[in-house]
Amino acid sequence: MKALVTGSNGFLGVSVVARLLEGGDDVRCLVRQGSARARLDAVFARSPGSREVVMGSLNSVAAVAPLLEGVDIVYHLAAGMRGAPADLTLNGVVTSKKLLDAVVGAGRPVRLVLVSSLSVYGVAELPRGSIIDERIQFETHPERRDAYAQVKLRQERLFWEYSERHGLPLTVLRPGVIYGPAGSPFSGRVGLRFGSLMLHFGGGNTLPLSYVDNCADAIVIAGRSKEAPGQAFNVHDDDLPSAREYLHGYRKGVGPIRSLWVPYPLLQVGASLLERYNRYSQGQLPAALTPYRVASTWKGFRFDNLRLKSLGWRQRVTTRDGLARTFDDLKSRNLP
Repeated sequence: MKALVTGSNGFLGVSVVARLLEGGDDVRCLVRQGSARARLDAVFARSPGSREVVMGSLNSVAAVAPLLEGVDIVYHLAAGMRGAPADLTLNGVVTSKKLLDAVVGAGRPVRLVLVSSLSVYGVAELPRGSIIDERIQFETHPERRDAYAQVKLRQERLFWEYSERHGLPLTVLRPGVIYGPAGSPFSGRVGLRFGSLMLHFGGGNTLPLSYVDNCADAIVIAGRSKEAPGQAFNVHDDDLPSAREYLHGYRKGVGPIRSLWVPYPLLQVGASLLERYNRYSQGQLPAALTPYRVASTWKGFRFDNLRLKSLGWRQRVTTRDGLARTFDDLKSRNLP
């Protein structure tokens, strides 16, 4: 099978490419002009197999069409994680539409695997402790969420629309917090960091962690499964720590960090006051936190990955080992 991987030199992409090469797939890696590819080259050095790197973009149908020649399956990982809403939309939605138009124009079946996010679910109004599985409905108030959640929802809806309209075989993976060596030290689910101070909002909430290699396994297994097209799968590990346990592990494995725990009821009160002042000041003070966003992120939910396991996925790297490797890497990078 020949696979095209977008975002192939990213944090998750290099692990997906490694898994595909290990399984004997031919891999075409799309890399943006000027972006770093040292980690991707390191994968090539230790992984035999047929692969090629194409320096290019998804900015137009004409640019995408040659990338699809001979390709049986597309793993679409490319997406913006941070930045202005316009940039996130460009990198997450506009380029996705160019890719989909090119796939339709290819005039032959090309299987699609989209890496989406747990943030597409509408969870704010669910009771505390609810289980988040694939039966949860899409977010119905995306305008009340952050820009990233809005873009991931628009992107996934776009893929499903094209799949239904054009009969494209589509599989969607919805990871939680992807972590590991070379990744970020803290997810927003733990809290928000201001310089040397962490405002710790997560407390005892479960973190839906997915070690990067385990996440890559899930993506590749779903891409090879005959049963997966037409379905979405939550992706996270089994032995999930709480935000408080993660913070404790960071202190033990990396170094000290000042933190201030803000209990959920107090956080809701603060977010409500901030939202009211935002309206009163006509937006002079941005409402970085609103009660809806707080409920969506820190209300406290449980997570289910049984559908993913039905495909044969099993956690390769234990949470204990994954955290140890991550903290060792963070310490070696001397991150503050």
